[in-house]
Amino acid sequence: MNFLAHIYLSFDDDQITLGNFFADHIRGNKYKHFPEKIQKGIILHREIDTFTDAHPIAKQSSKRLHKNYSHYSRVIVDIYYDHFLAKNWDNYSNVPLKEYVHGFYDLLEENYETLPLPTKRMMPYMIADNWLLNYANLAGIDRVLNGMNRRTQNKSKMNFAILDLEEHYKEFENEFTAFFEELITFSRQKFNVLCED
Repeated sequence: MNFLAHIYLSFDDDQITLGNFFADHIRGNKYKHFPEKIQKGIILHREIDTFTDAHPIAKQSSKRLHKNYSHYSRVIVDIYYDHFLAKNWDNYSNVPLKEYVHGFYDLLEENYETLPLPTKRMMPYMIADNWLLNYANLAGIDRVLNGMNRRTQNKSKMNFAILDLEEHYKEFENEFTAFFEELITFSRQKFNVLCED
């Protein structure tokens, strides 16, 4: 899953949210120096990714893209799924998306010193371009896919993936909706276990 889903699946716990958000910037077990709750957020992030990668619905979405994008297809699906979460946000939260993401940006700024260096570097771009809010529209997703393509030196061709999203929009949205219900249940169980320890 991509940024918005990981933030949402932290169930409004600030420290878990931080770890769950920046976990991709932490390699292996190099997280032991963080506060305990942030460590748990990193672990939760990895559990979510493992569940997602193995899930038949997420695999089905990815398979639709594999011919054109090879191993990048999973990354593209993560971005698509964040789009559907943002677009259908009112189904999942009572807090308006704009208010929710600004609260998250405030959380990052309040904990700036704790963030790993790659997150600190990314953060100004994320906030200035309001990535999380703009996931809700296709123009925002198009910008994300173009940016990802540039980061792969145009090898991934992810800039074309907006066309696949438009062509198979309903299939991807239906897959997201079915999958995300299961992911919420899984993540809540993992969250509860981590917070009991």
